[in-house]
Amino acid sequence: MSESNPSSAPANRSTKFSFNRFRRTVLLGLKSLWLHKLRSLLTALGIVFGVSSVIAMLAIGEGASYEAQEQIKKLGSQNIILKSLKPTANDKGSETSSSRVLEYGLTYDDVRRIQATIPGVTVVVPARVIREFTKKRNRRIESEIKGTVAWYPEMRNHKVSKGRFFTDLEVTAKSPVCVISQSVADEVFRMEEPVGSTLKVGQEYYRVIGITENRGSASSENAAASETETAVYEVFIPLTTIRSRFGETIMKRRAGSFEAERVELHEATVQVDELEQVINVSLVVKDLLNRYHDKEDFKVEVPLEQLQQAEKTKQIFNIVLGSIAAISLLVGGIGIMNIMLASVTERTREIGIRRALGAKKKDIIIQFLIETIMLSVSGGLLGVALGISVPYLVTIFADMKTIVTFWSPAIAFSISALVGVVFGIYPALRAAEMDPVEALRHE
Repeated sequence: MSESNPSSAPANRSTKFSFNRFRRTVLLGLKSLWLHKLRSLLTALGIVFGVSSVIAMLAIGEGASYEAQEQIKKLGSQNIILKSLKPTANDKGSETSSSRVLEYGLTYDDVRRIQATIPGVTVVVPARVIREFTKKRNRRIESEIKGTVAWYPEMRNHKVSKGRFFTDLEVTAKSPVCVISQSVADEVFRMEEPVGSTLKVGQEYYRVIGITENRGSASSENAAASETETAVYEVFIPLTTIRSRFGETIMKRRAGSFEAERVELHEATVQVDELEQVINVSLVVKDLLNRYHDKEDFKVEVPLEQLQQAEKTKQIFNIVLGSIAAISLLVGGIGIMNIMLASVTERTREIGIRRALGAKKKDIIIQFLIETIMLSVSGGLLGVALGISVPYLVTIFADMKTIVTFWSPAIAFSISALVGVVFGIYPALRAAEMDPVEALRHE
């Protein structure tokens, strides 16, 4: 029969005694909080609102950043977008007093030069945009008419949800076909089947061959449309068709005046082979256009640069929002410290009695730390629940996208627990350092 080690028995008794003492200290701290339920709840509210505001503000910021980045990604990370820009009133060198025709913007020669002289360019998508009325029976809306080429959807990540986009053959043949956005289909055709039907654009009729997905409130993507409100309806027709039927001169009649503008292309999308070369190619493209344009009648947009800037903005946004929300946690921590200091004063006699009965300093420290940690942890848990719920309600009622990431509740809760420890140390030490004799004399 094996004999047990005699030295292990005292060690086990010591461990059990320490555990029981710790358990009693924890229960005493919880009992003290329970005796002052309202005060404990009001103290924890600072942590609750601090944690929830951190999570909610980061979720709203994350959602806004996500939507902005998605819009940029739809433009294509490897794309460079060139747009015609109407020159200012002081820079209208091509306008003559006799013709009153203002010529500006991108040209077909610009597209050919880019394709012929810049290496690394895969394809160029030219586009021409006109605002015109589309009509079906007695239903009429003002739409953004975009003349482009067959590979436009692939270049601009614009999906066709029904039917098809027009082909190269239809572009060459100047076919009277069109592809409409879902918003046009819903507004003009309503209960009718759009694909296969005819649609009147301006004074001409076109056969609808497809429907594209909505892209939200599409911004005016050309200089000619920038003076009007944001377009929400889109109609795509072959570039050759819009050139032959609408011409290249846009007539504008206003009260007491007449203005004509000649624009060959409102937009051109350049796709680069390698993502790493996009920035360099954009600089070369801009330099090439500057050589053949005597005025600032174009602009170069690089979605990759916008995406990188959006990432930086997101980081700054999260830091700012997180810092603002963290102030609430700081205020909550100060509130906990204030209440615990008041509690130390109220319970001076209790502390003296415990010390007289054999309680050590560490027991007093643990008791008060347990109370502050319980306040901060319970407030943190309630704050996490509230912080996750608020973005959900914002999404439902405000129709804003919110994203609650895994790390935001984890960080917010960890900070709340840390606040409990940091702001509870001083009151606990102050309670432990009391002289037992003086504490017993306290009234």
